[in-house]
Amino acid sequence: MGPIQHRLEYRRHLPHWIPKGKAIFLTWNLKGSLPQHAREAIQTERRRLEKEPIKKGESQNARQLRHDRILFVIADRYFDGASEGPMYLKDCRASKIVVDSILFGVPERYDLFAFAVMPNHVHVLLLPRLPLKKITQGIKGYTAHAINLLHAQRGRALWLDESFDHWIRTQDEFLRVIKYIEHNPVKAGLCAAPEQWNSSSAAWRIRYAWGAGEAFRHEWMLAETNRQRSA
Repeated sequence: MGPIQHRLEYRRHLPHWIPKGKAIFLTWNLKGSLPQHAREAIQTERRRLEKEPIKKGESQNARQLRHDRILFVIADRYFDGASEGPMYLKDCRASKIVVDSILFGVPERYDLFAFAVMPNHVHVLLLPRLPLKKITQGIKGYTAHAINLLHAQRGRALWLDESFDHWIRTQDEFLRVIKYIEHNPVKAGLCAAPEQWNSSSAAWRIRYAWGAGEAFRHEWMLAETNRQRSA
């Protein structure tokens, strides 16, 4: 097996490397969805992690990855339990715009494995065919424009500029991330079972017998369009 090829991308305006041919767990959220006390809690935890002693045998990259995961879980917990801040995606018309935009990229821009549109954030697991920055700019740019038109809020900054991305290392992690994404609405108390949340891949998984780890297929979208027209 040859060395992993990487593509230079940017996170928080700093360079990092996205391996080619690896699935990416991607999360982005509405601008202003983290309240001040949540941002302060995350900053406090970040400073604590930076001061902790280096673990024996842990590389700098592994340390940074562990820290990123811890901070992501804290932020995602705030998103799930939020009682304040923007919740524009509670509007089923707005969430459908995001779902349709995610599906639009299949299969030319990426292979899609899982997604969930929550009231104030979005999770996606995909295998990019284009630079990740171009993919996120396309989805966020189109959905911001369409949702702002829907809500008569032209020019509103809808999404936070930053996105969280994490490339998948193993098959076990790949399956865990699918489960994490599709169970997020259940964990947030929005439904009793993953397939009950229509703005996620779990509903499609049941409807089209989509197996865990199987990529989304274009013909399912055509079948779904016909199903909705005949409903």
